[in-house]
Amino acid sequence: MTLEALKGQYIAQTAKSGIAFKKAVESIAGGVSANVKYFEPYPLFMKRGQGAQVTDLDDNTYVDYVLSYGPLILGHGRPEILKTIQEHFLRHGTMLYGTPHEMESTFAEKIKSYFPGMERIRYTNSGTEATLLCIRYAYAYTGRQKIAKIEGHYHGGFNQVLFSVNPDLSKAGDAHNPVSLPESAGLTACDRANTLVLPFNDLESCTEILTRQKDEIAAVILEPVLAGYIPATREFMTGLRKVTKRLGILMILDEVKTGFRVTMGGAQKYYGITPDLTALGKVIGGGFPIGIVGGRKDVLMQASPVHGSDILNVDSGHNSSSQEVLFHSGTYNGHPLILSVGMKTLEILETELPGIISRTESLKEGIRSFYATHGIRVLTPGLGTMFNISITGLDAITQYRDMQKSDFELRKKMDYALLLEGVYNKPGNRYNLSSAHTDAVIESTLEAYEKAFRRL
Repeated sequence: MTLEALKGQYIAQTAKSGIAFKKAVESIAGGVSANVKYFEPYPLFMKRGQGAQVTDLDDNTYVDYVLSYGPLILGHGRPEILKTIQEHFLRHGTMLYGTPHEMESTFAEKIKSYFPGMERIRYTNSGTEATLLCIRYAYAYTGRQKIAKIEGHYHGGFNQVLFSVNPDLSKAGDAHNPVSLPESAGLTACDRANTLVLPFNDLESCTEILTRQKDEIAAVILEPVLAGYIPATREFMTGLRKVTKRLGILMILDEVKTGFRVTMGGAQKYYGITPDLTALGKVIGGGFPIGIVGGRKDVLMQASPVHGSDILNVDSGHNSSSQEVLFHSGTYNGHPLILSVGMKTLEILETELPGIISRTESLKEGIRSFYATHGIRVLTPGLGTMFNISITGLDAITQYRDMQKSDFELRKKMDYALLLEGVYNKPGNRYNLSSAHTDAVIESTLEAYEKAFRRL
């Protein structure tokens, strides 16, 4: 069956989502509030979620492997989370204080217990805000104006990092010295000049590039697991940590995806390294928007208002210039309800994360075995509770360019066929698992794979 024929069946089965999308484009630019949510011919519109399942407007039910792109590690509608939300309102009587509250420090201590390198933290409202703040800290601490990122790594939707996330390999330059390619309209030549791109899992080339421009680079920012499913090698992570220390360049580890999905101490615990700064998000909010920046005390204390003025303070009797203090603020930073939900989520994960990881490995093995029975070789790169599927002849996927050698056409056909069989994943997207993905759910997913393959 052709891809277009599969899309035709998708349209027939999801007519109400098609109508909803047509309505949405009349008021929302492109019909979606985030570009990542779109896929052809239109995305599914959901109306309910429960456990590992979501239901669309046409009452089709799916096993959900998107999980809002990662945050819902306990699944949809977990009773303990719903109870926490209710109890919060009964106890506090308000949504927001606009003042400090005790849960801010209580939750901070909880985070520090998992991430000992986070000597101090600051709350933000998303993973994107967290990585942005990390970079501002690095600029201020080092006095330098450039950053280095890794080819294929995503750190949010702001100018400094929107380069070489999903680059065209015909324009991306040498694999050992990648070109910095813009990934959005609206980026400036200055943005491009100040963002270098490094090759993943290639310590020798990274060392050479960083050494050559060490006096200009404030920080290296990277995901320990590229796109949530291509792990760094231990040699690369430990080696890069040594190189950045030697060169006086800050190391920023973006654990927005991997935080509490690899170990309770993130990927940095798995690799046995301590970065200068860490960005967290997704899981820690239990389905609500949140981000955290944590790291060395001497770096984080640059934002302390105790040591200087605040640009929003109209009092002219400042002790120092506002330029001497790193500005960080936000109306919803440290939101009391979100921190309460986050605390409950982490408490549950302390006992349930190992089981989620084990069932993730079971699903990966099942998918590999399924394809093997049909004479198709696939790899399932991933670490912890996330992975992706690559139909490839390679022995391993170790960087972005390896993934580009996959059979995307067959993968896309299978993803559309799986949608028709009740398995929800945006075509080509990685798989995220939750505690609601039980052995029975995994078994039903593998059965759907057989049905989907027969469609093809």
